[in-house]
Amino acid sequence: MDPLTLLRDYTIGNLLDKIVRVKDEFRFGADYSFPAAVETAYRSKNVQQTRRYSLETLVHFITNQHLKHTEYIQDARARRIPAVTLPDRKPLLDYLTGKVQSSDSIVPVDFHSSQVTNLDLNVKQDASDGTGLESVDNLTELIRVRERPIKDREAMLVSKKRDFYSALTAATKRDEERQRTEALQRKDNIVAKNRIESRGFGGEEATKMRKIGEGVPIILVPSALSTLITMYNVKEFLEDGVFIPTEEKMKQMKGGKPECVTVQKKFSRDRVVTAYEVRDKPSSLKRDDWDRVVAVFVLGKDWQFKDWPFKDHLEIFNKVVGFYVRFEDASLESAKTVMQWNVKIISISKHKRHQDRAAALEVWDKLEQFMRSRSS
Repeated sequence: MDPLTLLRDYTIGNLLDKIVRVKDEFRFGADYSFPAAVETAYRSKNVQQTRRYSLETLVHFITNQHLKHTEYIQDARARRIPAVTLPDRKPLLDYLTGKVQSSDSIVPVDFHSSQVTNLDLNVKQDASDGTGLESVDNLTELIRVRERPIKDREAMLVSKKRDFYSALTAATKRDEERQRTEALQRKDNIVAKNRIESRGFGGEEATKMRKIGEGVPIILVPSALSTLITMYNVKEFLEDGVFIPTEEKMKQMKGGKPECVTVQKKFSRDRVVTAYEVRDKPSSLKRDDWDRVVAVFVLGKDWQFKDWPFKDHLEIFNKVVGFYVRFEDASLESAKTVMQWNVKIISISKHKRHQDRAAALEVWDKLEQFMRSRSS
């Protein structure tokens, strides 16, 4: 098994916490173990170096991707770990996180059996001497039996005992979900068009009305800065799967707080993705606008729902899907009120930014499930 490919699989699968360093080697769960200094197939583009990055360098880089490059360099120096150069940073991150399938920086390297250990090997103990290994030759043979050849993008087809029926079923299910999403979006467009034309607009006026979002579903977020998801950082969280603290995002933005933000599920294989408006001023919504409200990020305070056109929390969360975003190490006492409501609690880490994508997907999965139930 190639350590670069394995590290990429663990990164995409949000399993980086399963990579543990034991002395001078990295253990990937209970599957494989590699020397920390082993060279990987990823070669630096730095013309002055043209070296391969070691596994130690790549593991340190991907687990500290949330740091600014200057902070990352300082941390690497303090730990005496060779660092990833600035020109290599983005293309390497795109490859390890799955944004791109390959890179011209990848130059295959041969790995000897002495460089990789399969931790799942069941070696029969020799009853004659109790050593646990009959011979070094036998161990080498066992490793070769368990090795998987690295060939090309179709190498998976030579894998034995792989169930391709489950892959077909999953692909069929995704296609059905895509068709339902397309049908829902067509329905939204028809509703928007009918509303515009019923008000006497036509031609250029109707086009302008559709452009500003008539009929687009609305997501509400709290206006209070004490909540984790606000108008400042909601776009990065939902579209890119990255949580940026509101205070940090406010410093990055040159203008003031936007009145309306449009978000889409970018990390989706669907060809058609529904757009959503995000707002934080319920008082500015007109009567017809409330028909488009489909979701709300709750603050955990009753006053957030003051003047909402619903009689109680039961009716609110029956017509609108609710989300409460909290830090995973926060006290449960802070969510005591929310736990009495029919809302989805989303936990994120304060420091492990590679886990944000999974949290954002939880929101999208629940929201899309709710939208399908509304259209049925």
